[in-house]
Amino acid sequence: MRQLYPSINHNRELNFDVGNGHRIYGREYGSEDGIPVVFLHGGPGSGCEPYHARFFDPEKYRIILFDQRGAGRSTPHASLEHNTTQHLVADIEQIRDELGVDKWLVFGGSWGSTLALVYAQTHPERVAGLVLRGIFLCRREDVRWFYQHGAHHLFPDYWSEYWNHIPEDERGDMVAAYHRRLTGADEIARMAAAKIWSMWEGRTATLSRSSSVQEHFADPHVALSLARIECDYFYHGCWLEPDQILRDAPRLHDIPGVIVHGRYDVVCPIKQAFDLHAVWPQAELQIIPDAGHAASEPGIASALVHATDDFARKLA
Repeated sequence: MRQLYPSINHNRELNFDVGNGHRIYGREYGSEDGIPVVFLHGGPGSGCEPYHARFFDPEKYRIILFDQRGAGRSTPHASLEHNTTQHLVADIEQIRDELGVDKWLVFGGSWGSTLALVYAQTHPERVAGLVLRGIFLCRREDVRWFYQHGAHHLFPDYWSEYWNHIPEDERGDMVAAYHRRLTGADEIARMAAAKIWSMWEGRTATLSRSSSVQEHFADPHVALSLARIECDYFYHGCWLEPDQILRDAPRLHDIPGVIVHGRYDVVCPIKQAFDLHAVWPQAELQIIPDAGHAASEPGIASALVHATDDFARKLA
């Protein structure tokens, strides 16, 4: 089983003015002359972590990590203004252009897989390959499974806090109920809802309990941006048309890809990976038998490192 590459220091910090008051923070790691790869984090709203650079061989890759609008160190923090999927796709293109990259490997997990797919379908000529983990197709049924009806059968104990935070007469649409609280004027109510929303995901993201994953989701800075931005995206259908990603799959046919998905992923059930592979059979589908959703789980991390190593050989 492959391990993550050792920790390395970043080469430089990045700062991009993408308009409408948003500034995007990023970091660059690895070889300045290496194969460009961009890492798209999950959420939306979770931000990058230093270990994300460790999925790539630093001697072979020019590794670009950035925090999407409102997430991590990007500003304004947790902002919902001018923050849509289309804005993020435009940001990726601006970053690519400003860094002087012609084509790059695109790596994304969970919401990052959604964004990677939409970006690749919009700009296929700029994508040398896709490495995707924990596929999230962002359909109504996918959001409803985790936030309304489905996942609660597997985690009724964790679900109870998320469910009981909302009055009974509002539970018919939990996303809308949380959206009202996360976008309301009451700061205490916003933070309370953000913590509960974020921890519901953090507690269910791994097959075996992970204190480090739960601590990340419990961090107030992360929880606020994750919950507000995530809920706002899901409330608005991520500004995507119904079944858009599967409908536009033919645009991916000339792009090599690897899909890595945990067998016991509760956040994004494995059927989403099969649905994507059915319309993009050129990609390689890898099912990790002893994993849930998180990229940090050993089997998933190993498969992702194998994938980036393989692409390093192919793209060299």
